[in-house]
Amino acid sequence: MTEKRMNVESFNLDHNKVIAPYVRVADRKTGAHGDIIVKYDVRFSQPNKEHMDMMAVHSLEHLTAEHIRNHADYVIDFGPMGCQTGFYLTVLNHEDYDEILEVLERTMEDILEADEVPASNEKQCGWAAHHTLEGAKEVAREFLSKRNEWHIVFA
Repeated sequence: MTEKRMNVESFNLDHNKVIAPYVRVADRKTGAHGDIIVKYDVRFSQPNKEHMDMMAVHSLEHLTAEHIRNHADYVIDFGPMGCQTGFYLTVLNHEDYDEILEVLERTMEDILEADEVPASNEKQCGWAAHHTLEGAKEVAREFLSKRNEWHIVFA
């Protein structure tokens, strides 16, 4: 019996077969005028085995969204997965996977040096009290410690 193909790419991914942390191309689309949008699955935690603390996710989102743009002007978005195991990184007109890994590495290093979570105030954030700089740094530190494994998605 064949499983029904879902519209959402990650719903077709067998989460039991992946090995986190990893970075993989989750989707690639070409627009009507030739622009290319690439969505990366940036997985920090092993699906269905572990997940990131939500305050750390929130802070890591702010920190990465701000710092990654210092290294890459083609970034559209860095948004969390609802399952709290990773993020989606979306880029425009850029398909160099190795450079994406380098940009993520430099960004995580920036986070380890950060002294505050950007835009973690009531004017700029919808839940300003829900942040942890140290939690975000711990997640970034663990992700960086396995940098040489980011390209390995499946066992």
